[in-house]
Amino acid sequence: MRPILEETGLSAGSDFFLAYSPEREDPGNRDFATRNIPKVVGGIDDTSRDLAVALYKPVVDGVVPVSSARVAEACKILENTYRAVNIALVNELKIVFEAMGIDVWEVIAAAKTKPFGFQAFYPGPGLGGHCIPIDPFYLTWAARKQGINTRFIELAGEINTAMPARVVERITEALNDRKQPLQGSRVCILGVAYKKDVDDPRESPAFPIMEQLQRRGAIVTYHDPLIPTLPPLRHHPALRLDSQPLSEEFLRLQDCVVVVTDHSNIDFDRVARFAPVVVDTRNVTASLEPGICRIYKA
Repeated sequence: MRPILEETGLSAGSDFFLAYSPEREDPGNRDFATRNIPKVVGGIDDTSRDLAVALYKPVVDGVVPVSSARVAEACKILENTYRAVNIALVNELKIVFEAMGIDVWEVIAAAKTKPFGFQAFYPGPGLGGHCIPIDPFYLTWAARKQGINTRFIELAGEINTAMPARVVERITEALNDRKQPLQGSRVCILGVAYKKDVDDPRESPAFPIMEQLQRRGAIVTYHDPLIPTLPPLRHHPALRLDSQPLSEEFLRLQDCVVVVTDHSNIDFDRVARFAPVVVDTRNVTASLEPGICRIYKA
């Protein structure tokens, strides 16, 4: 922004003051909102930083001044890369533990009882949202401009990006157990938002899952109480669907139901009672009593 503003003839630090404060939010989290999330603030000079701090102090409980706008920007990149890398770690461990006959969800539940040195991250069908799947790759691009390869971050990206294909393979395996091909099977995706209890579908792993299923000949539908119609999708233009009601009749007609997003207001107990096969990527069925249903973890 600084060069654009200075094209007007104004000078940064005297005619205008420029600072940066990264967005910090956790959609769907009722414990944290703008007021009680600390604001990191960095300016192009001390005066710009101090003015931005003064702007934020009346409206947030904590302001964290840093030495420059670049440090504030790097803070945002670190936060999102930290999440992406740790999610990749548990996604890879899920695959390893599954091969060993160990429940990764039970392992994480046990590990998080440690009061220090561990933070719980959970596996899933892939990354979504407007930050975590994107920001780390911006950092890898910026690092290459410095002649540096970020192998660790790029490996995490590869693992997370591969998860939708693994879910599709798990669906195929579940149907094979019933001697049924994926082609021609009815598959319903539960949840297309990128995260639980939000109505934001950006970069959701549901879309590559649905697209891969369609390419293999499956008849794909979805249910999401927060997203009644799929918005136009730049990377997935063939997906033009409306959310279907989870009636008993509808569930019995499906060959497989796939839990992608574990919204609180989805009746998973109903799903387990009436769907013949459930592939669960979020561990929501762990405490359910299935009826005719066969449940597969993915």
